[in-house]
Amino acid sequence: MSLSQALSTAIAGLKVNQSALALVAANVANSGTPGYVRKTVDQVTLAGNSGGISVNISAIQRELDAYVQRQLRAENSGAYYADTRAQMFQQLQDVYGQPGSANTLESVYNSFTSSLQALSTSPDDPAARSSAISAAQLLTQQLNQTSDRIQALRGDAELGIADAVTKANEAMRQIATLNQKLAASSQTDSATATLLDQRDVYIDQLSQLMDINLVKTGENQISIFTNSGVQLVGTNASQISFDAQGTMTAAAQWSADPSQRGVGTLTLFSPNGSSVDLIQTNAVRSGQIAAYLQMRDQDLVQAQSQIDAIAAAMASSLSDKTTAGQAASSGLQNGFAIDIGGLSAGNTITINYSDSLTHTARTITLMRVDDPSALPLSDSATTNPNDKVYGIDFSGGIGGILGQINGVLASTGMVASSVSGTTIQVLDDGAGNIVDVNSLSTTTTTTSLTGGSSEVPFFTDGSQYYTGAITGLGAQSIGLAGRIAVNSALVADPSKLIVYQAGTAAGDGTRPDFIFRQLTDSSLQFSPATGIGTSSAPFSGSITTYLRQVISQQGEAADAANNLKQGQDVVLNSLQQRFNDSSGVNVDQEMANLVTLQNSYAANARVLSTVKDMFDTLMRM
Repeated sequence: MSLSQALSTAIAGLKVNQSALALVAANVANSGTPGYVRKTVDQVTLAGNSGGISVNISAIQRELDAYVQRQLRAENSGAYYADTRAQMFQQLQDVYGQPGSANTLESVYNSFTSSLQALSTSPDDPAARSSAISAAQLLTQQLNQTSDRIQALRGDAELGIADAVTKANEAMRQIATLNQKLAASSQTDSATATLLDQRDVYIDQLSQLMDINLVKTGENQISIFTNSGVQLVGTNASQISFDAQGTMTAAAQWSADPSQRGVGTLTLFSPNGSSVDLIQTNAVRSGQIAAYLQMRDQDLVQAQSQIDAIAAAMASSLSDKTTAGQAASSGLQNGFAIDIGGLSAGNTITINYSDSLTHTARTITLMRVDDPSALPLSDSATTNPNDKVYGIDFSGGIGGILGQINGVLASTGMVASSVSGTTIQVLDDGAGNIVDVNSLSTTTTTTSLTGGSSEVPFFTDGSQYYTGAITGLGAQSIGLAGRIAVNSALVADPSKLIVYQAGTAAGDGTRPDFIFRQLTDSSLQFSPATGIGTSSAPFSGSITTYLRQVISQQGEAADAANNLKQGQDVVLNSLQQRFNDSSGVNVDQEMANLVTLQNSYAANARVLSTVKDMFDTLMRM
């Protein structure tokens, strides 16, 4: 090897050592910097002319385990999803209150029924009447407040989505910008490794907000998709739009139809101008955004529907009156007649009949509907899992009503006809003897405090009677817990808790006994849409039992969310530790590397010094 070759080799070694020493210094200086990945120099030996050997930097290497990093990001989304839901479920538990405390919904309901029991025992006691009214007002206030707080939580989720979308858009914009910078960078440039670190930080932030999938598309380039396949980032970034709504109400629900939607939706606008609704396509399945969507559109909606069901059961169980039809016949046809004049919107006509060929009992429920836009009705409009439900528009008079009913009955062989006024009859097929009409009845809402029966409109929907009406905007039961009130006429005159007709004795316990039994012992069916019971086996029981079931189910849901959070935290922490072990900076190891590099630097410097001395000697000769 010539002196000039030796000099060149030593200089190359010094340059490599200087770069390696700079990386060691950077590693130590950033040992506590979040997102920083330990870096090393990849050296390559070069063969020169005449057998000379040199060294060069081939790349600045980031020491990370790509497989663990992918797992970490996937679990990051799951952990933030679980943590967000666990926090919101804890807030929902605070709404229901600590079990056993005096301000819980269950405790207030029990206080109300206790006051009714006292009234049933002493119906002639004015103090017992006033106490029952006061307890009822406290109960309705508790339901109102519970509804308001549930909707406030939905509003918090709406704001959470808006905040998360802002962060996601910023992360995607930064990733796209760094993609463009990295396209023009060199593998041997330490600035490239720094840019990769910065891009990973934004990718990690995005993974906290939604589930993502990374695809490498070229030298230092990546594209980011949701796990459902929607592209978020490429050379340019997409933009997510969220049209957050104002005050949240129970009727505000998500819908693919913008005219029906009362909450914000997520729309992704791609750089090419196309757009997609991320909620409609279920594109976001994990991360904070998915958790907020789950709480806003499902978990909290279900919680609202459960307390609405309690409010509706309280109102209807006391005001609904079922009247059986009278036997009727015409020639060989037999059936029943009933007056339908007292039906309000939401009230029903029930036809029970049997098919003599199969001996199968069947039920048809005809519901009065005053808003034609609500038609046709779903079978889920009632809690009976075995009936077929049909909406009947009453606006066309008795002729129009009968026409619609006969359209429903056409396939059964039964026939409906007018008897007189608003009285109709439903008869079997006569000589055909294929169907038998077993019963005909109506369920109407009592609106008078002294109508001559025990039924009483104790609770109202604000200033209106609760009839269970269904309109194009939805069922009257939606949000009822936030509007339910004690009938103002009862508040003004508590004696109507006893007096159900003219001449009722002051000590008559008929109505108080009825109210107490209906609210404590009467078995009612509750819609499976509330999340309790199934469509084939709806929950049946007293309001007290259902209320306990609601509290129990919500407690179990909160525990499940918390357990999921704890499980995700364990997995995430374990992966984070594995990632840190492979990618984090170990200061002791860097100090050892520093000593090695210093020795190497000294050796190269010694070669330079020796070559200099040799050149000096040659020059002197």
